[in-house]
This record gives sequence, C-alpha cells and structure tokens, in this order.
Amino acid sequence: MASFKSTIEKRLLNPIARSLGYERRRGTGQSGAGFTLFDYRAADGTFDYQKYRAVQIEGNKRKLANTWVIESNIEFLSNYIKGRLGEVNFGLCHGTRRGNEQVWFRKYLGCEVIGTEISDTATSFPHTIQWDFHETKPEWLDRVDFIYSNSFDHSYDPEMCLNRWMSCVRPGGLCILEHSSAHSPTGATELDPFGADIVLMPYLIANWGKGRYSVREILDAPTKGDNVSYLRFLVITRTE
Repeated sequence: MASFKSTIEKRLLNPIARSLGYERRRGTGQSGAGFTLFDYRAADGTFDYQKYRAVQIEGNKRKLANTWVIESNIEFLSNYIKGRLGEVNFGLCHGTRRGNEQVWFRKYLGCEVIGTEISDTATSFPHTIQWDFHETKPEWLDRVDFIYSNSFDHSYDPEMCLNRWMSCVRPGGLCILEHSSAHSPTGATELDPFGADIVLMPYLIANWGKGRYSVREILDAPTKGDNVSYLRFLVITRTE
C-alpha cells in the first residue's frame, strides 16, 4: 500500500498525461491536468490510510443530509440493465451514504441489492453495510450482476478500486459509474480525491482493464440536478 501512489504515477497516469499533452498537477484539485489524484501521504511519504478513512467518515457525516442520486435515473438504469442482462439476482451500490440507490434498484429490478458505506452511519440506512469499497468479499467474486456508483471520485486508488469491483462482476455483467461535471479535475478535493475529464475516462478504464473489461457505452442521464452541467453514466462490461 505504501507505494501505490508512485506506482500509479510511473506506470499509468504520468505516461497517459504526457501522451495527451497534459501536465499533471498533484494534490491540489487544480484544473488543466485531465485528471487529479489527491495525495494522502504521511510525513514519511507513505500512504496514510487512517487519514483517508477519517476524512471520508467526517465528510459523510457532514453531508449526510445531501442526496445526489435521482430516482428517475435509477429507474432508467434499471430498464437498461434489464434490457442488457435480462433477469438479475444481485447488485452492489458503492459509496451510498443514505442508501437511496439500492432501495430504488430493489424497487425497479426486484432483486437483492446492497450498498456499501465506509462510515458507521451505514447501519442507519436500509440494505447498507459499513465497508470500504476498495475491498471485496469472497462471496461477491464473479457473482455480481451489476455494480453502480456515483462515488468513484472518492477512491484513493481508482485503478485498484475498479479492478476489484470488476473482479466481483460476473462475466458479461456491468459496472455503471456516474460521472458529472462535479467529477472533473476541478472538482477533486481531499474528500473527493479523484477527478478526471470524461473524455479521458474510457482511455483510463481501457488501460486499467487490460482486456478484461472496457467501456461499452456512455449514457446521458435523463435527469440532472441544477448543480452540474452534465450527468452521464459510463457503462463498463466485463469481457473475461
């Protein structure tokens, strides 16, 4: 874990930035980089997981009354999932705060859907477990029909995170990432450490997937809040 940040920089992010003519800026949330990944470093230069966890829990509690997910969008995605996969049995929603997304997926899909939330507030909301979404459970591996998240920007290591999510998705299954203008590099902060231009996301995902998964399509959300200029869904399919 200690070297994850430098590994990302050397293996993927810096080469991609250079190839696209971007200058990468670290840990500041400044624009112009194509992506931003906040540095959670301790004084000795190692990854400070406890700081990350504390920031996420504090931010969750501070924003507990806020709801980003929109029911009409979940209904839209449920119809999309049924159209692509037919009958489904199990889904995961990662980083759910109040847990509305899993409630609505259960309503429209009629299947088991649970949400994960790093904060201890998870137990206050239905069908939610307290869990760091960077981790997997053995019973999830290769068994999840679909994953949905509007919180991918909260990942401290998006490559590792998405690889682990896709290890849970069954072959042919889907992972749907909500991406809005708030998830751009300018939106990255200590609380939301990862931000990327939407045009760069399919390229990042292709590099992370290495043939195991890829972006199938990008959907326009039928409804968006007034606080964002666009809202889209990156549909990622597992190919192996």
